[in-house]
Amino acid sequence: MTSGTILSGMRPSGRLHLGNYFGALQNWTRLQEDYDCFYMIADVHALTTLSGAEEVRTIAPDAHEMALDWLAAGLDPERSVLFVQSQVPEHLVLQGLLSMSAPLGWLMRVPTFKERVRQIGEHEENVPFGLVGYPVLQTADIVIYKADKVPVGIDQAPHLEISREIVRRFNRLYGDTFPEPQTLLTDSPSITGTDGENKMSKSLDNHLELAASDEETAARAMTMVTDPQRMRRSDPGRPDVCNVFALQKLFNPGKIEEIRRRCESADIGCVDDKRDLAEGVNAYFREFRERRRELAESPGRVREILAAGAERARAVASETVGEVYERMGLR
Repeated sequence: MTSGTILSGMRPSGRLHLGNYFGALQNWTRLQEDYDCFYMIADVHALTTLSGAEEVRTIAPDAHEMALDWLAAGLDPERSVLFVQSQVPEHLVLQGLLSMSAPLGWLMRVPTFKERVRQIGEHEENVPFGLVGYPVLQTADIVIYKADKVPVGIDQAPHLEISREIVRRFNRLYGDTFPEPQTLLTDSPSITGTDGENKMSKSLDNHLELAASDEETAARAMTMVTDPQRMRRSDPGRPDVCNVFALQKLFNPGKIEEIRRRCESADIGCVDDKRDLAEGVNAYFREFRERRRELAESPGRVREILAAGAERARAVASETVGEVYERMGLR
């Protein structure tokens, strides 16, 4: 017996960074021990904000790179179902069926919809349906596997409420069909980017990639912003406002008090501190990077894993769609 069923996913963004790892991927590997897990590369969701054919052509190679990171981090295709969203077309069928009872007003009030519209700079009348209907597809992704839990950080928990509303309305109209998905809150550290201000993000180019070489990691670490008031090597540092120190807690926890003491007494400078952090990051991900290199040498193996995952996912998804057809009187 497991503790329930989980669905989670990521848009294909290529190689992952520290924020992706500590914010989601590390937790996903742990959840495999206790749950039936479905992990999805959300390529259809990516289409909602891509502007043209050139960007769309990056989806497949980015999905492959991300799958390498997933597998190298410990997602096990024997214990979890790993698949690409577009390879399970039942998701889109269920989205269409759920959309028949999802009020437009609900969808347009979703804060993330308004934020996306602001980001892409479109007037509402020019916004594609895919963006408006994003919450319905998100709901279909979850309930098509009868997932009862979705792992999220506390800041993302409100995003799941629209899915629960859609489920409640469908169940009220057609009978008890889906469980209401509940948040499975994850206590993940917030990873600030190398700029010391914003959340780590590839779009802001303030990230440290998991799969980077030792040299690349060291070079990126050297660009990190530290204590803005520490202007000279001889100035005492303030570890609690330093982003490098925040990461040291993750990668060099055994000597964190020594680092604090040496920073506050100016016994160690920011350059040495960054070098020390880079060594810690490289040591932490050494086995990950070796596994990833081995996987990258067998691209056919990765494709086989995702194809097998899609087949397993379709077996469950088609059964759910059949049940929905019955509930709605379409058979």
